Amino acid sequence: MTGNDTFDVAAFAAALVQIPSCDPPGGELAVAERVARELDTLGIAHQLDVFQPGRANVIARVPGTGGVAPMVFSAHLDTVPVGDLAWAFDPFIGDQVAGRVRGRGASDMKGAVAAFVGAAHRLALRETPLPCEVILAFTAGESANCLGARHLVAQVFQQEIGAFLCGEPSSLDLIVAEKAILWLHAEARGALGHVSGDPGVNAIDLMTAFLTGLRRLDLEQLNLPTHPLLSGPSIQVGTITGGSAVNITPDRCTAELDIRFGPGASPDKVVAALQQVAPEGISLSVSDFKPAVEEAPDSAFSRACQAAIQRVTGRQPNVLGVSYYSDAAILLDGIDAPFAIVGPGDLGMSGQYNETCSAAHINAAVEIYVQIAEHWGSGLTGGTLPTGA
Repeated sequence: MTGNDTFDVAAFAAALVQIPSCDPPGGELAVAERVARELDTLGIAHQLDVFQPGRANVIARVPGTGGVAPMVFSAHLDTVPVGDLAWAFDPFIGDQVAGRVRGRGASDMKGAVAAFVGAAHRLALRETPLPCEVILAFTAGESANCLGARHLVAQVFQQEIGAFLCGEPSSLDLIVAEKAILWLHAEARGALGHVSGDPGVNAIDLMTAFLTGLRRLDLEQLNLPTHPLLSGPSIQVGTITGGSAVNITPDRCTAELDIRFGPGASPDKVVAALQQVAPEGISLSVSDFKPAVEEAPDSAFSRACQAAIQRVTGRQPNVLGVSYYSDAAILLDGIDAPFAIVGPGDLGMSGQYNETCSAAHINAAVEIYVQIAEHWGSGLTGGTLPTGA
């Protein structure tokens, strides 16, 4: 094993924050290259996969001796945009003040990227390698459509996943459930007109009536399955576009809808319910669907994660569900692998102005990740491969 015995994880997280990777427009390649250089320095084998101009995944591997299925450390390299309001500091300052890394992506989720690299470094320095291979899967484009994760699925990466540990923000609590995310494209078709003649049919009015109806729709009456760790279903209008000139009756108006609900519900059922409240002239189509992900709170893997968090932090972690999605929605779709989210970022900090992350949490996450991997590698959480595998 080559590489340094010491690695300043919080400083590396700050260095990653200094490299803008907002999606849109993306441009994660520069961050991926910085991660790759650090992996080179630490002597960890990796692949930089540029799959679109300016967009790249990084896959790194800490070899195991075999017998236990691989553990995947999952994090994304992109961030959400910085927004239009003024920050109290440069969004890409990437420094540490009062024990916190500051800047866009510090919590969501470059702090976790750094912590996973630090954990991989620790595991690679072990005198006795783990039975399981540990794979770092750092992706582009998670914030919008999980672009990098879908690219990994196309590369048949799923067959390598024995256990899946994601570093999305959790405040070092344990998250075992994510909502399903359904994105719908709504289109209203009217008839072109003019204020001085035939008025036509105003598509914006049609869309307004539809969106007003959505606000009156009680999603609880859809009888969607409930989940003890998740809030009820939600609908948000994300974008709306219509009209070509102030004196022309618009004949087309579109809106993008974000609908979130718990595991076990069919997206077709949700679409059918919304179509029932849509006035004539409104059509709906699915633009994306990310299925819900969940792990039993009392599974062997969940218990192992809770134990590692408690040993490192000295407190019993909360076991939670969240309304956000992660790459797990794509990478675990259709396969059976234990799943958990444990991240150093603050839960609720994602997308906020003046984003920061506790440097102490980033360092603690390294130890938590190492312990979870070691426990999985022991085979006590169901990771032992069948004979002949």
